[in-house]
Amino acid sequence: MTKSPHSGGESRLERGRRALAEIDGQAGEKVVASLTDIAPDFATYLLEFPFGDIYSRPGLDLRAREIATIAALTAMGNAAPQLKVHIAAGLNVGLSREEITEIIMQMAVYAGFPAALNGLFAAKEVFAK
Repeated sequence: MTKSPHSGGESRLERGRRALAEIDGQAGEKVVASLTDIAPDFATYLLEFPFGDIYSRPGLDLRAREIATIAALTAMGNAAPQLKVHIAAGLNVGLSREEITEIIMQMAVYAGFPAALNGLFAAKEVFAK
């Protein structure tokens, strides 16, 4: 396992698990667990790269990272399950429902109304839980 000189000896996987727990809580662990029977290596990659390497970098706090992630997933227009996980993560790291709604509405300008509508419906579903 690769150790980062900035991690205090923590491996990418360990750092990724810690970041995932802080950001997504149970929802993130469910995603990882759902991959263990079909692609356990992919579950490891998911922990190491996005969470162990990218989310753990200095420069942006978790709130800002979730704003960017919600915007990107909304703009993609085809990632509703992942968008729902990150809307919940946004709430978990301090975004309000109003802020998340505004982030998604902003994407209508850049990704079109269908993508924004899909994002708003995903948010509505997460907010109802």
